[in-house]
Amino acid sequence: MARNFKELRAKMDPERRARVERRVQEALKTMPLEGLRDARQLTQAQLAQVLRVSQGSVSKVERRTDMYISTLRSYVRAIGGDLQIRAVFPEGDVVIDQFEDLSPTAIK
Repeated sequence: MARNFKELRAKMDPERRARVERRVQEALKTMPLEGLRDARQLTQAQLAQVLRVSQGSVSKVERRTDMYISTLRSYVRAIGGDLQIRAVFPEGDVVIDQFEDLSPTAIK
């Protein structure tokens, strides 16, 4: 008989539960757009409706490796976030703010 995750988790020792939780939190720090949309519990069709584009357009954006910053910002804002661009250096991070005034462009 299959057991659900809550039952298995309840039987884990606290140290193991903490390790699993840390791994989950680390995994959530980096993910592709599709994973981010899924984590926000949105379908491509729902996101397309918010962005006023076709579901196919959302799919194309999720598969792109190169896009306009304004397109990415529109996507992130449509799922409830905000886009921040930062440079990472050994001595610390720097937020690059020259893109804050970009007007959103439609996802095509």
